[in-house]
Amino acid sequence: MDINQILLQAFAPMIASYGWLFVLLIVIGFLKTPFMKGVIGEALVNLAATLFLDKTIYRLFKNVTLPTEDGTTQVDHVIVSPYGIFVIETKNLKGWIFGNAQQKMWTQQIYKHKNQFQNPLHQNYKHTQTLQSALEIEPSKLFSLVVFVGDSEFKTPMPENVVYAGGYIRFIKSKQQRLLTENEVAEVCRKIQAGRLKPSIKTHIEHVKHVKTIVEQKQQQSENACPKCGKPMILRTAKTGDNQGNQFWGCSAYPRCRAVKAV
Repeated sequence: MDINQILLQAFAPMIASYGWLFVLLIVIGFLKTPFMKGVIGEALVNLAATLFLDKTIYRLFKNVTLPTEDGTTQVDHVIVSPYGIFVIETKNLKGWIFGNAQQKMWTQQIYKHKNQFQNPLHQNYKHTQTLQSALEIEPSKLFSLVVFVGDSEFKTPMPENVVYAGGYIRFIKSKQQRLLTENEVAEVCRKIQAGRLKPSIKTHIEHVKHVKTIVEQKQQQSENACPKCGKPMILRTAKTGDNQGNQFWGCSAYPRCRAVKAV
C-alpha cells in the first residue's frame, strides 16, 4: 500500500463527515477570484439599473464586445437614453483607493499592502472612442462612468464620473438635457446590437487572450524602458574604450539622455 492510499484511508472518515465544508471552502475561494469579482460587480450594476431606471427610457446592454483595429474591446455596460449614452466600467475592489483623472496608474491599499491598477478612466476612454466611431455620433452625447462596488473607500478627490455603486444611478438621472430623439435612440440601439460580437464564452475567452497579449507587450516595454526618462532602450555596441565590441543597452533619447544598462 503506497502513501497515497494510506492518507486516503486515514482521512476518509473526516472527508465523509465534513465534505460539505470542503465544498464550501472551494466555492468561497472561487468567489474571491478576479473573474468572479468582476461578474458579481457587473451583476450589482445590472440589478440597480433594472430596479431604478425606467426601461421605457433607458436601454441596458451588458458585456458589449466590439471589434477594434488591434483586436477587441469589451464594455461592461452601455445604457442608451434620450439624455445620452452612458459607457460604464465596473471595478469590484476593496480597501483604500488613491488616484486622479491624470494619473496613468491608481493605487489600491489594503492595510500595508499596495497594488497598482490602470486608471479606469483611461481604460474607459478606449471604450467611449470605439463606441463613438461605431455609432458615428458626437462625443458630447457619450458619458464615461466608472462605478466602484465592494468595500472600497476613495482617499483622494475623484471626478464626478467616478462613483460608488449607490451613486451611479444618481449620476445618470442628473443628465436631464435631451440629446437624442426617439428615432436616434432606436438607431443607436440597432447599431450596438448589430455591431457587437455575439455574447458567448468563446467571445469572452478570445477577448481575455487579446488583453493578456497587450499586458505582456506593455510589461516587456516597461522592462526595456530607460530608468531615467522612460524612453525605449536600444541595443548598441561600444566602438571605443575598454569595452570596445561589447554590447549594452543605451537610451534611444541619446544624446539628451545618456543612461545605459548592461546586457
